[in-house]
Amino acid sequence: MKNAPNNTPGQLGLVLLRVVVGVVMAMHGWQKVSQFTIAGTTKSFAQMGVPAADVIAPVVAYLELFGGIALILGLLTRPVALLLAGVMAGALVLVHLPAGFFAAKGGYELVLILGAAALALALTGPGRISVDRAIFGRRRSKASVLA
Repeated sequence: MKNAPNNTPGQLGLVLLRVVVGVVMAMHGWQKVSQFTIAGTTKSFAQMGVPAADVIAPVVAYLELFGGIALILGLLTRPVALLLAGVMAGALVLVHLPAGFFAAKGGYELVLILGAAALALALTGPGRISVDRAIFGRRRSKASVLA
């Protein structure tokens, strides 16, 4: 699968998208880990009806934190972005959909845009300006799917 786009503005666009999505995800993960604590996040997830909240809450918190950092760096971008898109899909269906569109009312607008952006990164890859590119280069082996 070819990384797109290949021009310099397009590559800068991928960096911008990666960094912004990564920062937002990492900050939400940091909030779940440090401010709300894992115990508090677990309790909150359970109250929102998230199944297996005791397992899902720490997975989501650390995936958002470390996955966000990985996106900023462009490290393992495709699998990390796909996992984060899945987390956002789960948040949309399990928590935010019944509240309507607008985030101010608990709606799904934020998780929708974050999920779509993460999915876009999973489909395009990190671009040339990334750790993935430095590690995996331009090879077309199975490993390059990560780049």
